[in-house]
Formats: sequence, structure tokens, C-alpha cells
Amino acid sequence: MIKVRKTTNNTRKYSWTRKSHHLKTPQRPRPVRTVMTRSQCTSAAGFFNGLPAEVFHMILDQMSVVDISVFSMVSKELTSCIVNYISSQAWRNKTIIQSFHNPTLLEQRSTLEHYRHLGLLFKRCTLLLPTKDRLKFIFSKFSQIPCFMLEQCLAPDCTGFSRYGVFLQTLIAGWDELECHRVFGFLCEQTNLLLKTEALLTTKPGLKRYQELQLRLFCRKVLLDPCQNQPDGQFWLVQLLKPWPLVSQAHLLFILFGPLLHEGVLGWEDLVDRGLPHSALWDLAKCILMLSGTLQVKGWSTDSVLSILEELIVIPQPWYLENVARLLVLCGSSLCYTFLASKALNGRLDEISRIIIHIILVCEKDGYHMSWAVKLVQQICKVFSSAPERFTFIQHLENMFSEVTREFYESSVAGNNFEDRETFQTFCILLDSSARFHTKLLHMFLK
Repeated sequence: MIKVRKTTNNTRKYSWTRKSHHLKTPQRPRPVRTVMTRSQCTSAAGFFNGLPAEVFHMILDQMSVVDISVFSMVSKELTSCIVNYISSQAWRNKTIIQSFHNPTLLEQRSTLEHYRHLGLLFKRCTLLLPTKDRLKFIFSKFSQIPCFMLEQCLAPDCTGFSRYGVFLQTLIAGWDELECHRVFGFLCEQTNLLLKTEALLTTKPGLKRYQELQLRLFCRKVLLDPCQNQPDGQFWLVQLLKPWPLVSQAHLLFILFGPLLHEGVLGWEDLVDRGLPHSALWDLAKCILMLSGTLQVKGWSTDSVLSILEELIVIPQPWYLENVARLLVLCGSSLCYTFLASKALNGRLDEISRIIIHIILVCEKDGYHMSWAVKLVQQICKVFSSAPERFTFIQHLENMFSEVTREFYESSVAGNNFEDRETFQTFCILLDSSARFHTKLLHMFLK
């Protein structure tokens, strides 16, 4: 029998520990926010504050005027730095003072754009100041330049006023009426505008030719001509006229808008002595139309405009009647009718009949449709309430036709110089205009 040795199996038992699949990872720190709120920010001009003023000015020297104007709106600190920069004499001499005498056409365009940009710069960098301080700062810079001031520059072709006007209109664009009143007050104070105007209005017309031209150019180029719309023009025109009595208002209108001769002087006597073309009267007509559009302004009415017109046509003496008629035609149907109707209601039939004859003459000379004059007469007829009154008016008109025709004929045969030949030509035109007028009138009644 075979004995089998029994071996002892020393197999050890191992206890396996199972690793967890959910390993615990260390927590990472959250990223710190790098975007800072406005309250957390330091000064927006912090970088520039660390620079010497000379270096900061060197940086601004490399920027355009428009860029500086935008830059000034970044923060109060930068605005203050830029205000200091543009207050320097060196910057004023380099940037504000330009060539105003004998500029080329290209230079004129470039300079106008430059002053428009200057207007934006001063508008933006003084944005946070009260209006009074704002104007004080701005006018202190520009009042030192002779070409921007009344009677300070003797150059006949100086363009300073037009540049100043572009700057000013850009500066005050969007300002309310109260602020514009303050602008006018500051302007009057800086230039002695009211005192200089009064000195001219109390002097015989044409006696101070240079001062008249200076006042005209300043008011037109700085305040009136740069206006982009009619309400702005009306505002400044009313400001210029308001301080003065009626007769002086008419006098001032003539200075500002009256015909200008080639020699650069106002044609005071020309309107009295001879007929002028419509181009010489167009500016006056436009300003009267502008005034008639200001009836919403307190203190202005149709009667006040008509009163100014009445005074205007006798400055410095009663005008040559053809000029009166031409001005009325240029003012348009409504104002022309209102002017004549007011005289008709006051019984001034001879006067309006003579004016109507010259209106008919102007229509023939200047190429207007004669039907316009016929309709005007029809409208005036309606002013009279009864048939006898209308007949009396027509009778006055026809008698005046005969009288004016006779006057022209007698004047034309009185001599043989150039003026008489011109009068004879007008006499012939009057005969033609009379025929056309009566043809249209009869045709209208026979319809």
C-alpha cells in the first residue's frame, strides 16, 4: 500500500482592497476678475498724469483738432489737461490764427473746415462748464485776434469774419434760446457792437462808409449768413433789430442788406436816383421775407413789418419808384398785396396807383407774367366793399397810366443825352406793358 504524502498547502489568503473610482482632486483657486467697475478704476488720465506736461503736449501736437476734441470727452481729468493745452499762447498762434488775407480758393475751403473743427473742440472741452464760464473762456481766446473784431483789421479782403462765423455756428449748434441770448450779449460786449451800431444809426447815411461796411460784414458773416435754417437767421436778425426804434431798424436793414457798389460802399443814392436791377435788391427782399416769418416772435406783427418797409423805401430819401415796385415784386404776392391793400384802406389811391403802374412796368422789364399784375389788381379791388369804390380805384389807376406815360414822354423829349434815351426806352416799354396789362385784364373779364 502506497502511502501518499499529504502536503500542506500554505496558500496565503490575501485581502484585496478595491480602489475608489472617485478620486478626490485638489480644488483650484478661482480666477480673479480683471474687469474693474468704474468705481474701482483709478483716474482715467492716470497714465497721462504720470507724464510731464511737456510730453503730454507733444502727444497732443501730433493729433488733429478733431481727435483732440474727441479725446477731451474721455474724462474730466483729460478735459482739464486739454483745456490747459489749448490755453497756451503757442497753441493759439499755431492753431487759431490762420492766414486771413489773400487766401486761395483751396486755402479758403481748408480754413473753413479747420474752424468748423475748432468749434467742435471748444464745444466739447467746455461741455461741463456753465454757459457763462464757457463763453468767457472761449471769447477770451478769440477776442485777441484783430481779424475777428469790428474795425480792427484794415485789410479789404480779410476773411476773418466768415471764419469766425463758421466757428461760432458750430459751437452753438443745438443750444437753446436762452444760451443764444447770452452768446449775443457776450458778442456785443466783446466787440462793442451796440455802441458802434448806435453811432452809425445816429449819423447821416453814407457818411462813415468804412464803419458801415464793417458792421455789415460782421453781422452778415458772423451771425446771419452761416445760419443753416430760417429760424436761426430770424433769431439773430431780431436780436440785431430789437434794441432800436422803427426808423433805426429800417436804417440798419439797409446797412446790412442794401445794394453794395463795386467800390465796396453802400448805394444809398443809387436807389433814389435811378432804377437798379433785381440782383441789387434781392438781399433786401430776402431779409423782409425773413422778418415776415417772425410773426410768432413776441412784439412782431404784420403791421410792424409793413412799417419797417414804409420807412425803408424813404431812406435816405424817397426811392426811385421803379425800385420800390421791384422790391415789392421780389417780396412776393402776399406781402406785396398786404402792403398795397393797407394803403388802399387808408384812401391813398393815387399812391398805390402809381406803384401799381411801376409794378406793371417791372413785370414787362424783368419778364414776369402780366397775369400776376392783373390778379394783384383784382385782389386789391376786393378790398373795397362797394362797386362805386371799386370803380373809383380803377379810374384812379387808368388816370395814373395816362399821367405816368405823359411824364416819361416829356422827360424823354426834353434833351438828347444818355439819360433821356434811357427814359425814352422806358417810355416805350411802358406803352408795351400797358397794352399787355389791359389785354390780360379784358381777357379775364370776358372769360
